[in-house]
Amino acid sequence: MQLILVRHALPQRVEHGDGTFADPGLTPEGHAQAERLVTALDGEPVDALYTSTMRRAVETAAPLAAARGITAITRADLREFDAERTEYVPIAQMAEADPESWERMRAGHLPAHVDVDGFVGRVRAGIEEIVAAHPGRATAVVVAHAGVVNAYLATVLRTDRMLPFPLDYVGVTRVFCARDGLRKARTVNDISHVRGLV
Repeated sequence: MQLILVRHALPQRVEHGDGTFADPGLTPEGHAQAERLVTALDGEPVDALYTSTMRRAVETAAPLAAARGITAITRADLREFDAERTEYVPIAQMAEADPESWERMRAGHLPAHVDVDGFVGRVRAGIEEIVAAHPGRATAVVVAHAGVVNAYLATVLRTDRMLPFPLDYVGVTRVFCARDGLRKARTVNDISHVRGLV
């Protein structure tokens, strides 16, 4: 089967002083990016659509769900590693807002606060459940986060770097999954459909 892994579109910056978790929705530019996903997958079958429970992923998947007349299935195991943080900083602002985390991520590593084994294990198990649920030549679209997509790719590529690729907003990654356990990344971070918007 084919997995189409999509990073969410551009979200707002959010900081909560009351201790509640940051869960931003998309900016107007992010909504425009999300609309382009419909075009990117035009002509391809979409047998199922999954999304992280976080707003930025749910809102990115919404135009595709509407265009295909399907309901997105939300899964908590597709949440990003920052799901329980009180602040969300878009990646373009991270170098200034959190230089230490920015340098770690540039080097291909998750931020220091992340339980790497726990996060990667959750992501891999969740995505493999999706693969198992769609036998044959099905195509499942998964809208999630850069950390989630990278963590899965790291297991496919067997690399110690948990962030092997810089992934853009609404970048599309395709992984072919065989029943014998073989996984092949066929494209990573295709952004031709959002050129000019990222």
